[in-house]
Amino acid sequence: MKIPFAKMHGLGNDFVVLDQRARHYGLAPEQLAFLADRHLGVGCDQLLSLEPPRNAEAAVRYVIFNADGSPAEHCGNGVRCVARYLDLRGEVRGGRVGVEIGDAVYELAVLDNGDVRVDMGRPRFAPRDIPLAAAAESDRYALDAEGRAWQFGAVSMGNPHAVFEVPDTASAPVATLGPLLQDHPLFPRRVNVGFMQVEAAERIRLRVFERGVGETRACGTGACAAVAVGRRWGRLAPEVEVLLTGGRLTIAWDGQPDHSLWMTGPATFVFEGTIDL
Repeated sequence: MKIPFAKMHGLGNDFVVLDQRARHYGLAPEQLAFLADRHLGVGCDQLLSLEPPRNAEAAVRYVIFNADGSPAEHCGNGVRCVARYLDLRGEVRGGRVGVEIGDAVYELAVLDNGDVRVDMGRPRFAPRDIPLAAAAESDRYALDAEGRAWQFGAVSMGNPHAVFEVPDTASAPVATLGPLLQDHPLFPRRVNVGFMQVEAAERIRLRVFERGVGETRACGTGACAAVAVGRRWGRLAPEVEVLLTGGRLTIAWDGQPDHSLWMTGPATFVFEGTIDL
């Protein structure tokens, strides 16, 4: 079976895009993992499946899979790539498009410079929404790992995130602490682990260990989560430049619990092809 695909990335966080609107290939998790394998398949951090929408307000339904073939709830860099993919095919009208993820429709705007601005919805801090095994909602939580106590903030941006403030992201224990924390018992569905360095109220540095993937060059929902937590801690301004390994995103949130958080950043088409499975 020959599978057509597109390769795209958002700040180096790379994706295989499978357009399954006309034909659904019914790929098993091990086939998805093969596609994601950088030595045997195409290679990517996540796979993005485009499917017919259920909601009339959306142009497309978007389903995310991690590199190990497991499902994921949301991906901020990926959703920008979806908008750019549709735009390159002439399917974006008036610079705006609706993309269905789960039960929600996200509004995206393709800007004149090629960047994509996304309504990422409102951050959710209640433990049941993350989910987090905590008795009550708090600005900060604590856990023990690697022989010491760590404080962190937790939030859902459509997927679960734990945010740790560190003095220097370059020396942060991403490779050792990330794998330990993604499967910590506090997180029933595992968690994406962010390491945030606050340089100024308007600028942070961030590294993210994504569950089912490992550290990526950029994580859109991770950037949103870091700003949401940093705002709640009173550390950050309403608009923040987030510096990731692969580049920068702009995240804006006024801090109102019922208001959406907005993300702006690039999405890049790399190539397209077919692979025989």
